[in-house]
Amino acid sequence: MNIIVLVSGGGTNLQALIDTTAVIAAVVSDRPGVFALERAKKAGIAAITEEPDRRLSKEERRRELSDRILSIAREYKAGLIILAGFLSILQGTILEEYAGRIINLHPSLLPKYGGPGMYGERVHQAVLAAGEKESGCTVHLVDEGTDTGQILLQRKVPVLPSDTAESLAERIHAEEHIAIVEAAAMMIKRLS
Repeated sequence: MNIIVLVSGGGTNLQALIDTTAVIAAVVSDRPGVFALERAKKAGIAAITEEPDRRLSKEERRRELSDRILSIAREYKAGLIILAGFLSILQGTILEEYAGRIINLHPSLLPKYGGPGMYGERVHQAVLAAGEKESGCTVHLVDEGTDTGQILLQRKVPVLPSDTAESLAERIHAEEHIAIVEAAAMMIKRLS
């Protein structure tokens, strides 16, 4: 099954997928020059940059970028789309055409600490501010909402009294590498 992976940053979760997943046909970034693109190139995978068009309104920008990504998914005959640290929100036809075939990795135990504006360090700061005893990561199906799709799997870590957002993020990140690979395998089996 051909897979495309959407990224916005360094690509450590992408690297976990490259090291274990059969066929990543393309990696698409919404930001130029991110290290994830270098990881893709080094692995012989097509590395594509599709930046959001900042001249458009937020709604139009999301839909237009989503349509470009849909074209790439069609071009590479993708059976699965994986969001691995992808910060743009998908909207429109791609969600219909790929319903049940787009997964996202989120750095919290959803439904807690998800939704608009909850990404990266913001999530970990919110977890610490709330005095949570555990956190972790979630892989879920992507739907029309933000972090609202069906949960496929979660991996948990304890929140330690000495934790900072950075130390908590580091422990969760290690679990993300496992979770994204497990979820990809689960989806490949489900869709094959």
